[in-house]
Amino acid sequence: MISSNSSIRSLFLEGPAGRLEALLNTGADKATHAGVVCHPHPLFGGTMHNKVVFHTMKALNSFGFPVLRFNFRGTGLSQGEHDKGSGESEDVRTALDWLDAKFHLPIVFAGFSFGAAVGLRAACADARVRAVIGVGTPVAPVAANAEEPRVYTFDFMQDCTKPKLFVSGARDQFGPRAKLEELVASAPEPKRLVLIEGADHFFEGRLRELREAIEAWVKEAVSPQPSAL
Repeated sequence: MISSNSSIRSLFLEGPAGRLEALLNTGADKATHAGVVCHPHPLFGGTMHNKVVFHTMKALNSFGFPVLRFNFRGTGLSQGEHDKGSGESEDVRTALDWLDAKFHLPIVFAGFSFGAAVGLRAACADARVRAVIGVGTPVAPVAANAEEPRVYTFDFMQDCTKPKLFVSGARDQFGPRAKLEELVASAPEPKRLVLIEGADHFFEGRLRELREAIEAWVKEAVSPQPSAL
């Protein structure tokens, strides 16, 4: 579904803590949606160039959606300092504002790991976002360092009525099956949970299955007739 007509553009977004380094993969002339993908924890080396983020972007871009990736504050060339998730949610809103102003299209949000934890909170509350994807959603306690113990909370999902996809590895060390199933059960319809057998948190050796799971759900729940680029 992806054509050679798709291109990539480097840019900076003006965020509340300074400019945010970003990449835009262009979409079809008559795109039906725009997408944004958020990266994993920067204190663990997460950036917008992460392989899971890249393959998630490619899945959305295959439908002709323009897709934005960006580095959270203090990551790569992005200004500011890591803010333990609070300021990063504001960074997500900056990305949503930019996409809305640029394309005036309904938005599909996707986030991987930390990007899912902080991004889903912002995306579920934003009417411009029509569907959300949590990849490797971290439902088990995570500690980036001694100063930042983190137990992510997802109580807001109980009010998120948008179409929702949760896709994780069956061996995800930060997303135990029972806890993930409990989170999905607490969320209203429409929703889907896909567990990829044999995959760990980073989908090592299973990136193709990840991409196919996202594409199948988008085709059914978001864009029944994908556009060719």
